[in-house]
Amino acid sequence: MKLIDISPLISSETAIFPGDTPFQRAESMNFDKGDHLELSSITTTVHIGAHADAPSHYHTDGQSIDSRDLSYYYGPCQVIEVQLEPDLRILPEHIQHHTINSERVLFKTNSFPDPNTWRDDFNSLSPELIDFLAQKGVCLIGIDTPSVDPANAKDLTSHKAIYKHNMAILEGIFLEKVQEGIYTLMAFPLRIKNADASPVRAVLLKEK
Repeated sequence: MKLIDISPLISSETAIFPGDTPFQRAESMNFDKGDHLELSSITTTVHIGAHADAPSHYHTDGQSIDSRDLSYYYGPCQVIEVQLEPDLRILPEHIQHHTINSERVLFKTNSFPDPNTWRDDFNSLSPELIDFLAQKGVCLIGIDTPSVDPANAKDLTSHKAIYKHNMAILEGIFLEKVQEGIYTLMAFPLRIKNADASPVRAVLLKEK
């Protein structure tokens, strides 16, 4: 099997939603200081880089990330590429030439190309698309942008549609060098008590 890392590098330069907590790593011990080991701590939003949203992020009755069924985040996965104008939501008609062949679908939009540069005009998902995919038996939807909703959305209609269908969300993945097709996805969240999300190391497996 070939492993394809679809997780952007996390650093203090990683772009985050304006007003959220940036990633910082602090060293308390260091070999260069004469210490006997390297020891560090981090401060960050849990929505950093490739991450899994928990239902508690977008619904008052939603599960926290430590309670989520891990089967969402492992299994057959389909990558679908769409090419839209900036700031548009993906609609069912935009993927009408694709047959949904997997329970997990990742959308490659190329609309947030630099993980270190914030931009508001990335593509997102429409509630209609989520309803359509739910009818096809999809249990997880991923996208190569910071959110399944537009950057300035307050009603979070796509998040709410995902909650209605009890689906899982994977955001912030990096699909620049990934071609359309069927893969195996591994993107397990950390078991953080009561957390509204978790960073993941998202990886695609492909038979050589």
